Amino acid sequence: MSKQLYIVAVDGSEWGERAAERAVHLAEQTGARVRLLSVIPWSGFQPMTLDEMAHRPLEKKEEEKTARDEILQPLVDKYKDSGVDIEGEFYWGHPVEVIRKKIKEEHAHMVFAGRRGRSRIADLVLGSVANSLAHTVGIPIVLVP
Repeated sequence: MSKQLYIVAVDGSEWGERAAERAVHLAEQTGARVRLLSVIPWSGFQPMTLDEMAHRPLEKKEEEKTARDEILQPLVDKYKDSGVDIEGEFYWGHPVEVIRKKIKEEHAHMVFAGRRGRSRIADLVLGSVANSLAHTVGIPIVLVP
């Protein structure tokens, strides 16, 4: 039987960091693996102007660097001595869809998410990633305050 897998949605917010902390703490007790996921929202709309076409690849590379160097790697480094098998990955797309897909593909046992994300206004207007996950993932979810 393989180790359990906990997926943690992280976005650079304090709530995401607390979700990672909670997942690692539980994984220390259960022997589970922890996978940190950061999803960079990408609309999929094609650039319409020459200026947009010129800047879009640069902005994409910058977003990837931020996800890797400022969100994921600091958390992996923070918990590297915990004894927990932890890794971080970033993806492009709609956060809820990407996280749901990874949960299914990886046969995750539990998902952790901060109750809020980086943008309180977006959470209020669009609905939070955590709320959407809570209603759609089909596995236990820990919403971390």
